[in-house]
Amino acid sequence: MEGKSEIRSAIEELSMLVKAQPATVGDINLDAAPIPTKPFLHVCTLILQVLDKIGPTMAVLRQDIHQNIQRLENLCESDPTKYLNLIEILKKEDSEGNARKGSSCSKALLWLTRSMDFMVALLQKLVKDPGQNMEQAVEESYNITLKPRHGWISSAAFK
Repeated sequence: MEGKSEIRSAIEELSMLVKAQPATVGDINLDAAPIPTKPFLHVCTLILQVLDKIGPTMAVLRQDIHQNIQRLENLCESDPTKYLNLIEILKKEDSEGNARKGSSCSKALLWLTRSMDFMVALLQKLVKDPGQNMEQAVEESYNITLKPRHGWISSAAFK
């Protein structure tokens, strides 16, 4: 990491997953190429580190992301061989009819990919204009990525 800022390193690692352009749970092709679970969760953990650098104002989003990571990690640890990739988790919950439940790993995965979209938008704004006001960059990124999917309570909490 010598010569690189933490933000630059986060951008590079997150950009590896952005190229995959994850779909929503309802649109995921269950026959698609497997997405390794542990590397995906590692990148999600990087999001937490970036949010920590932004400060305590991101605590609600950070907590939500952390809970979603925990949910997927717990399932993965229950049978590491079976859940090596995220597609297997989606298949399991789909076959059980649990994919759309609020506490499902499918929902956790959906919200983690949405959180990645937010983080990528934020980091791209900061790279384009490093002197940009952080509050403005966060709000603009939120408005184009997460806000359309949040209800009024979540939107109010984000403010």
